[in-house]
Amino acid sequence: MFVADKWNDFEVLYAGDGMKSERWGDVYLMRPDPQAIWPMDDNKERMHAVYKRSSTGGGSWDRLRPMPNSWKISYDSLGKKLQFIIEPTSFKHTGLFPEQAANWDWFGNIIENAVKEGRDDIKILNLFAYTGGATCASACHGAAETVHVDASKGMIQRAKENIVSSELSDKYVRFIAEDCRRFVEREIRRGRKYDGIIMDPPKYGRGPTGELWEIEKSLYEFVDRCSLLLSDDPLFFLISSYATELGPSCAGNVLRKVVASRFGGNVSCDELGLPISKMGFDLPCGQSARWSKS
Repeated sequence: MFVADKWNDFEVLYAGDGMKSERWGDVYLMRPDPQAIWPMDDNKERMHAVYKRSSTGGGSWDRLRPMPNSWKISYDSLGKKLQFIIEPTSFKHTGLFPEQAANWDWFGNIIENAVKEGRDDIKILNLFAYTGGATCASACHGAAETVHVDASKGMIQRAKENIVSSELSDKYVRFIAEDCRRFVEREIRRGRKYDGIIMDPPKYGRGPTGELWEIEKSLYEFVDRCSLLLSDDPLFFLISSYATELGPSCAGNVLRKVVASRFGGNVSCDELGLPISKMGFDLPCGQSARWSKS
């Protein structure tokens, strides 16, 4: 398991009975988690808010104690401080997936080593980029250019705010509000190349003109198209997924078929996880497949 166990400002305290309690800085939240299928230990922490699902779909936060509408937490990624805005939403999310820190450190180390070897023109493409955790990590670890692509203008705005919050405004980051498949096809036509590609595609979705995205049917073709954007000497390719139907080896085999067959290198794949600090084991939180040249 790729475990994100370097957090100070965040922790999963308890998990079970389809719920998890978390500390986000000084704020304590309880929200659903379908992976927590075991019984919950006694939760001794006082929650600021609990997310409750509605019988008609969706849900809302039940605030039990005074708390801010939004606040910031920090993460030390290989000695580089990143800072993110946290804001609970009506969809139970908070604007950050902390388990992804394991991936930030992984590709951050690759970028830093390449810079030390004299590569000062590294270009990274971040697709389905959400609020920019990976974008911030790419920028802080030395990418000369990071391209952040997401179809949601709201997520683009929050990613820009996270760049400012992380004091990375001097880094070259391009923000593109567009369907990722459409953007990739345009970049292929332009002959653009990238040294690293990051993607966190959804399980299901539709493009701007109704194109259907189903990860089981669409992932291989999309990765194959994205591979045409890799430079002659690429550094890494990272696929993350929260689709429970796909095991990590599925995306790993896609990378073996598409990327490793062409460039060599190594593929590793596993679940992403977070330590449950009060229970002594880890919470599965999705999966990642990683290809690297070295």
